[in-house]
Amino acid sequence: MAKEQDKVLQILQLAIKMEQDGKKFYLRVSQESRHELGKKLMATLAAEEDIHRQQFEKIFDAIRNKQAWPKTDFQPDKGRTIKTIFAQANQETHSATTTEQDAVKVAIDMENQSYDLYNNQAKIAAGPTEKAFFEALAGEERGHQIALTDYLEFLDNPVDWFTMKEHHSLDGA
Repeated sequence: MAKEQDKVLQILQLAIKMEQDGKKFYLRVSQESRHELGKKLMATLAAEEDIHRQQFEKIFDAIRNKQAWPKTDFQPDKGRTIKTIFAQANQETHSATTTEQDAVKVAIDMENQSYDLYNNQAKIAAGPTEKAFFEALAGEERGHQIALTDYLEFLDNPVDWFTMKEHHSLDGA
């Protein structure tokens, strides 16, 4: 049992570190972004990484104190905030810098790594509460990855992005 507990604590420490690094990265990119959409998206992702970290710290403390996996009050946003940010982008047009595009690509990779970690933890979870928690986090990370991919498409070609999102007919109808 102690070996299992140590393994879970190590995963939680890794998750806490990943969320801290993610928050730092998103805040930096938010400050460097020349686009209001990028600033808002990255600041939102930083805030969500902080929420995840706080949840991990609560769970870490409970398990370290030899308690069972605690019930958490974690309620995934399910992309609602991010969708609102993108809806507001329909009022703006921009050209992107290569640096910002590169930063978004790094962010997508970070979110994919987080997704993989949490998805794998859900598969080997010891109980239903732990499994549900990691599944919810994996879903959040997948939502982040989708939002970042959408933003990268926006940066690459804002005109096509607006056309796709607005579903305008090109035949004049």
